Amino acid sequence: MSNEKPTFKVDQKIVYPSQGVGKIVEIKERKFKDEMILYYVIYLEVSDMTVLVPVKRCDELGIRAIVSPEEAQKALDMIGEEFEPVTTDWKLRYQMNLELLKKGSVQDIATIVRCLYHRSKIKELPILERKLYDSAKKLLEDEISFALSKSPKEVEALIHAKLEPLGLSRDSKLPQSDDDDFDDENSDFMDDEDEVGEVDDMDKDDDDEGDEE
Repeated sequence: MSNEKPTFKVDQKIVYPSQGVGKIVEIKERKFKDEMILYYVIYLEVSDMTVLVPVKRCDELGIRAIVSPEEAQKALDMIGEEFEPVTTDWKLRYQMNLELLKKGSVQDIATIVRCLYHRSKIKELPILERKLYDSAKKLLEDEISFALSKSPKEVEALIHAKLEPLGLSRDSKLPQSDDDDFDDENSDFMDDEDEVGEVDDMDKDDDDEGDEE
């Protein structure tokens, strides 16, 4: 029997950085390499996937509880604050923001959204940055929605109001990326795309004690 003690409870909402807001649907033991391991069974609504995550790996993966209403409001307010422009080198900027996504605090996620939204107003985002922005924005909307007990549409409007204090149309879209921004010399970044998409291999049973149901 495992000696691990769960931090989260069944039916509790959690944040799984790079994957989305999820719900603990079960906590169960399972044998792995002759050892009984305690797992969280997490349902991720955004991807309609259920994953098994070892309890002992939650800190390593950055899995955490939904923030308080006060923390959610602070993240919203921070989006509207002035900030130092980041590097114009998109590869470096992408890696910096990817690291923030892995850390996964609500402030980190809000920082990504603010950075990439305003950068998109200067120049179209490359494909990978656009996907990173979309993932971070969805994660931020979902978490703040739960924290403030508001609908995702309401939170989307609040975020937009912070990003565009002059009140530009909510229906305005970010410029779409050209394939020209992602050429062969950038192909070494393709592997990083998995960081913000489907559940990565370290959550699968064959690799690191977790798997997908």
